[in-house]
Amino acid sequence: MSQANSFAWRWRARAEALPAQAAVAWGAAARVLHARLRQFEPEQQVGLSVTASRDLLIVVGEGAALPWVDGIAYAGPCTETPGLWLPTLEEPDLPADLIARSLERQHRGRQPLLLWPRPEAVLPLDRLLPLSQPLLARISAHWQGGGA
Repeated sequence: MSQANSFAWRWRARAEALPAQAAVAWGAAARVLHARLRQFEPEQQVGLSVTASRDLLIVVGEGAALPWVDGIAYAGPCTETPGLWLPTLEEPDLPADLIARSLERQHRGRQPLLLWPRPEAVLPLDRLLPLSQPLLARISAHWQGGGA
C-alpha cells in the first residue's frame, strides 16, 4: 500500500497501457541498461535524456528509441495529469490528480514526477540531461564511488 498525504491507495493493473516515454531500471538492470547505452552510436543518442541515482537509471525519449534490456520497465505521462508519470502497465486506484497535487506539495512543485510502485519511489524528472558518452562516464564514476 502506498500513501500520499493522509489517504491510502493501491496499485492496480491498467486497462490500457500508457505509451512508453521512459525506460526505468533498478539495481543490476540499471547496470545492464547503462552498458547498453554505452554501445549507442551518437545518432542513437539524439532525443534521449537520462537521470540516475545510486541504484537507478531512467532514460526518457520517444517509445521506439527507448532501449530494451531484461529487467527494465517503462513509464509515461498520465493521460489525465501529464505532470505525473506512471508505469505503463499500472495505475493508482485513486484519481491521479489527487495524488499529483499531494506529491507536488511534498516535492515543492517539481515536475514532472515519476511515481513508481516497486520499490516505492517518487522521482523528479526535471533534471534530465541529454544522453552522451561523457554523461554515461560520470554516472559510472558515481556508481563506483568516484564522484557525482
